[in-house]
Parts: sequence; C-alpha cells; structure tokens
Amino acid sequence: MPNQDSLPVDSAHQAWLDRVALAEQAVPIIGRLYRERDVVTHVHGKKLVNQSPIDILKAHKWARRIGEGVLDVEDTMMVLRIADEVDLRGVSLDLGLLLADAPAEGFEARVRQQLAELPSWSQDEPTDVVLYGFGRIGRLLARILIGHAGSGLGLRLRAIVVRKNGEDDLEKRASLLRRDSVHGAFLGTIDIDREQNTILANGTLIQVIYSDDPTVVDYTEYGIQRAIVVDNTGRWRDEAGLAQHLARPGVERVVLTAPGKSPLKNIVFGVNHETIGADDAIVTAASCTTNAITPVLQVINDAYGIEHGHVETVHSYTNDQNLIDNFHKGSRRGRSAALNMVLTETGAAKAVAKALPELEGKLTGNAIRVPTPNVSMAILNLNLEQPVDREAVNELLRQTSLTGALRAQIDFTDSAEVVSTDFVGNNRAGIVDGLATIATGKHLVLYVWYDNEYGYSSQVIRVIEHMADQLAKARQLQPV
Repeated sequence: MPNQDSLPVDSAHQAWLDRVALAEQAVPIIGRLYRERDVVTHVHGKKLVNQSPIDILKAHKWARRIGEGVLDVEDTMMVLRIADEVDLRGVSLDLGLLLADAPAEGFEARVRQQLAELPSWSQDEPTDVVLYGFGRIGRLLARILIGHAGSGLGLRLRAIVVRKNGEDDLEKRASLLRRDSVHGAFLGTIDIDREQNTILANGTLIQVIYSDDPTVVDYTEYGIQRAIVVDNTGRWRDEAGLAQHLARPGVERVVLTAPGKSPLKNIVFGVNHETIGADDAIVTAASCTTNAITPVLQVINDAYGIEHGHVETVHSYTNDQNLIDNFHKGSRRGRSAALNMVLTETGAAKAVAKALPELEGKLTGNAIRVPTPNVSMAILNLNLEQPVDREAVNELLRQTSLTGALRAQIDFTDSAEVVSTDFVGNNRAGIVDGLATIATGKHLVLYVWYDNEYGYSSQVIRVIEHMADQLAKARQLQPV
C-alpha cells in the first residue's frame, strides 16, 4: 500500500476508504471463523474478533508503527480467505507472525502450508466454569468468558456463587456486570429472570447461586458437570480450604485468583503453566503483580542473569482500603485511599520464585498504593551478571512482545505520551515502557505497566483454558 502521508488529499482519502472497505470484508470472515470453529485471529496480540473495521485497521497501523513493516490489509484478507477454506479449528491465528514470515514469492502457497501446520484442537464438549465470588476480578472474568464463547465448545460460564444481599441482589449483580466505571459498558445485552435466578448475557445463561458456604452447594442440581470453580473471594488460600469446592458434586478443578500457600502451585501462565499435571486439581493464578513482572524477569534472567534486585510497585488502590480514614486490620491501609499514597507490603517479589525458582532469594519488594482506580506499575531495579546496553535490552523485550514465546504476556511501548489510563483493558500481563529503561554497566532499571484488573484476568483465563484442555484430553483418553 502507498504511504498515505505522501498522497494528495483526495487520493489519501480514497486510499483510506479502500482500506476501510477491505476491513469491512474481513469482519464476517473473522466472525465466522470464531463462531463456527473457535479460531481466534489477532495481530501481534491485538485481537480482531468482535472488532470494528476501524479497530482492525488500527491493529495493522500498530504493527507498522513499531517497525515490523506494513501489514497490508489485502494480504490479511487473503490469509483469512484461505483460513476460511481449510479446516482450522481451535487455534490462535497470529496474522502478524504469519505475514512476517511469508516470502515475497510463493506467498499464497507458503501461507497455505503454514496454516496446514498449525496444531488444531477441538473439544468434543464444553467445559463448565463456575465463578465463586463476583467482585472486580469475577466480573471481568465473566466478561471475558462471555466474549470467548465462540462455538460453545470451549469454556462455558454456567454459574456464579454469591451471598445474597437483599431482594434486589440479582438486579444489582446484573447492573454491575452491565456497567463498569473503569472498563466501560458491557458489549452486548443482559437480561435477568427473577424466578429462575439467572442472568442471560449475549446468549450465555448464567445461574446465580446464593450461598455463603461452599460445602452445601450441589452443582449437579443445575446441570453443571466436571466444572472448574474459580474462587475469587480469597477467603481460602490453602489446600484444605479450597478443597471444600473440590468435594462438591459437579466440580473437578479449582483455580484461586490470589497467591496460594504451599504446596499449591502458583501459576504464571507462559512461565510455568506446563507444570500443571493431571493430579493438580487445585492451582492458584498468583497475583496481578507477580504475573506482570515474572515474564519480564524470565527474559532478562535468561539473557543476562540476575544477581539480585528490588521490585517497587506503584499500585492503584483496591477494595481492601478505606475511602476515608477508618479502622483497618492492616497497617496504614486504614488511611484514605483517595487522598494518600500508602506505603504497604507486597509478597509479589518473593512469590516470583514460586514460578521462577532460579530467582529464589534474589528479590525484595515493597508497594505504594496511589489514588488511581486501575493500572499499576512495577519498577524492576536489577543487578545483572553481565553488562547490559539500553538499546539492546529494549530490542530484546520489543521482539519478545512480537514474536517470542511470552508475546501473550509481555507488551512493549516506546511512546513519550502514554500515561496509566492508556493501558486500561490491555490483555498482556505487563507492558515494558522502553523510554524509561535505564542501563549502566551491570545495573538495569525497567518500568513495567500493567492493568492489575484486566491484564491479570486475562492471565487467569489462560490458566483456566489450559486446565480445560487437559480435562478434555483426559475425557478423550478414557475408555468407552
């Protein structure tokens, strides 16, 4: 495509309209691949499913801005048409990677070959998911699960379990799902059935179960079988407490959305999720901060070696703080979250070693809660085993965010204009701010943004999907 900046005004406008028309043609193919075959298309992590034509063009523009060459929408359309022809199922289709590797000659043949080599995986039945707790993380998990429903053979949100708070509880739960002051409106329609205690969101029927005791819920009464229960309450962080879910009819796996106590595995997807074995019925998804920093630390440790370091997190306030000064069981957190920076403790630095054992005993950490509702930052102050160059380390992290094994976890920005709200809704675990990188000899300082709500929830979903795949494969291996 010609550089639109060099075209006359009329020609530039027509070139833009031509690109919009191509993106409009892409929308139904992207949607069909997703709804019928669970094929998720994206450009270097920028998801195209359920996006407008303009959003699709922005995804292509983003790839061009970072210097990887212009992703031509015409080439994208060709790939989508080929993908529509072949029997792709249950795959993540990264158009950025595919097009970057395609040769100038024999382009179409190479694309067909690459698509044929993608490992397709299709479940024979959906995996039921129950959200135990429906707070900030629970509602975001619900939004993502509803948006990922696809053909209906992947993760299927079946129920939420909450304490009943008044006769209008159902209406209020639905309203909190429908509208969010940080993440905006729910993309779709939501209806409730008071008689059945259900919420219908974009065709996903969610049973609302009222209980404050996990030991009394029989999920099979609601048609729920072999479910993954996601505990968002944080009431239990040990194996004995979480096993209360596992003992109930209809439950097969449990995921905790908080750091767990030993011997539970703290999973940072992308780093150690492959350690989840068939016998691991209960795992934890660690914390938002641990998920944000561990992938970056792994890349740096693999490339340069980390001798020791300190992690300082500048974290948005959370529901466990007070709006105004009041009693709080924790030190300092009783002071007004809206008016103060609050120095507090964090176990995220030590928790890194649970996912990345080679960093055991090498990191310290503290946290400062600040008066913003979402998006946090981790400052990694590291002493390395080898000298490091600023440009080299930025290029390493930038390439990792595009083509590396951790590209779903690490994002990269080098914009001089970005601030915290620009990362609301980012689905990566952490975003390296390249302009803030400091490198002197063996000393490295990295600044990592992260949406401590949405980015973390996206990591949790990846853990659940991985466990669901294991369950589905186990079902297929069982004798008839």
